Amino acid sequence: MDTFPAALGAALSARPRRTTAEWEARPAAVLVPLYRHSGEWHLLFTRRTDHLDEHKGQVAFPGGKIDPGDASPTAAALREAEEEIGLRPADVSVIGALDELFTVTQWRITPVVGVFHYPYDFVINARECSAVFGVSLRWLADPANVEARLRQPPVGGRQVPVHYYREYEGHIIWGATARMVRMLLEVVSQLPSG
Repeated sequence: MDTFPAALGAALSARPRRTTAEWEARPAAVLVPLYRHSGEWHLLFTRRTDHLDEHKGQVAFPGGKIDPGDASPTAAALREAEEEIGLRPADVSVIGALDELFTVTQWRITPVVGVFHYPYDFVINARECSAVFGVSLRWLADPANVEARLRQPPVGGRQVPVHYYREYEGHIIWGATARMVRMLLEVVSQLPSG
């Protein structure tokens, strides 16, 4: 009797399963910064400048590519936050991470959730960021402020639903950033009240 199927089955069941994309996704990490202001929890966002190579003028969380010298995605997210907006790693209490996500622009992003004290004296890197602003979790959780629209991915294929938030003080949160917000809100919605 041929033992190949049994050996292959054993090897497949012993091996951890993973998701593989059609392309090599570049590793990145972002800080999902939370702070308390006027009795409410807020998320801090940045607006990227219009002269960057990728994601020009888009609303984002501070973050970027994981460099070879970064010890972990958390280290990369904290380094990038300091480089972009002057939020020092020592001033952030990291409380966990959301699920990794793949983007149509071929990034694999690790969202690292952290808390910092507000108000804060940000030092904005004008080459990378044109603005820093906060939005309350209450506003972000309101279904009236978000909608899904079909969008054609830049890599081709069929249209995909993309979340867009209503304009907030001149800013529109959408795409991967909106997906991360939605992931965080899903976790928040499962917390015991009180």
